[in-house]
Amino acid sequence: MQLETIKTPSLIVDYQKMKRNAESISARAKALNVALRPHVKTHRCAEIARIQTENNFGGIMVSTLSEAHFFANNGFSDITYGVGIERGKFAEALEISREIERFSVLTDDAETVQELNQTAKNENAKLNVFVKIDVGAHRCGVEPHTAEAFELPRRISDSSNLAFAGILTHAGQSYHADSPEKLLAVARAERDLMRRLAEELRAKNIEVPVVSIGSTPTMSAIDNLQGITEFRCGNYIFYDAFQATLGSCRFDDCALTVLAAVVHRDSTRQRIVVDAGAVALSKDRGAVDFDAGCGYGRVYNLAGEDLNLRVESLSQEHGEITVSDEKVFNQLKVGSRVRILANHSCLTALQHSHYHVLDERGKLVDRWEINRGW
Repeated sequence: MQLETIKTPSLIVDYQKMKRNAESISARAKALNVALRPHVKTHRCAEIARIQTENNFGGIMVSTLSEAHFFANNGFSDITYGVGIERGKFAEALEISREIERFSVLTDDAETVQELNQTAKNENAKLNVFVKIDVGAHRCGVEPHTAEAFELPRRISDSSNLAFAGILTHAGQSYHADSPEKLLAVARAERDLMRRLAEELRAKNIEVPVVSIGSTPTMSAIDNLQGITEFRCGNYIFYDAFQATLGSCRFDDCALTVLAAVVHRDSTRQRIVVDAGAVALSKDRGAVDFDAGCGYGRVYNLAGEDLNLRVESLSQEHGEITVSDEKVFNQLKVGSRVRILANHSCLTALQHSHYHVLDERGKLVDRWEINRGW
């Protein structure tokens, strides 16, 4: 098997699982009557983005301007930059807006609107701007019941060189919902708050072209998206140990693993060490609030079967795993390979430069590059 000979640590993508995930969420978006805009920060890979968008309208969301350039250069023409714009990025954002058909940014700051409009005017450019709304995550955005939620859309709409793109939110609190009932409540609240705000803005004669919400957990739970025009999620393409523990998917749906080799065995302590540490897996603790023993990833054999082991601790290049089962310990010699399902696939993917693509026969069939940087 090729997995026994390629360099470790390496990223392994199960193509069939990934394709199935893409098709499932595309079908769900169609059933819920919303446009699906995948958040491609999860993978930052042109080939994967094409799989996600082939049955959708083609728009994507990115988390860095480096991604925006990369995907624009790979033929994507409708891109939303999903981090609040600030003056240090105005010039680059305007440059990208000239390269593609539609480029949108977001803000929750009135002074930024004024400064961005002046810069766009000086450059004889136009830019689409969303207002970021906070529906409970309390990371970024203006709360929907405040004056700012109405003043910012009006200010953008009245600007000479900005177009009000709509309202956008992310229910990050969904990652803390510890039951299906709580997750559904978060998803419904996200929908209802955004729908109500859009209706109130329209009642004040402010056109709201797009009402954009989304996360992978809320997409798994929501039952109706009436009043919503766009749904954004990204992690679903790979899923990960966190999503499976949360209930967004099954563990068998997870498509991304890190191939690692055993580099040390300690028979006294029944412990092995692998060559995948923090820089291969990331140090995301994942669903530790729901599973105190989740560690830094689940350990599978090369066939993708769960060995019921966890990566318990990490240093830069080492992962430590206790193996209490004598039979399993004896199988894991120095040089043996394992596959680790990490807690957070988005962070794990960005630790690497490329993916090895695995087909249903267990054969590596392609290598896909990953965009890096900001």
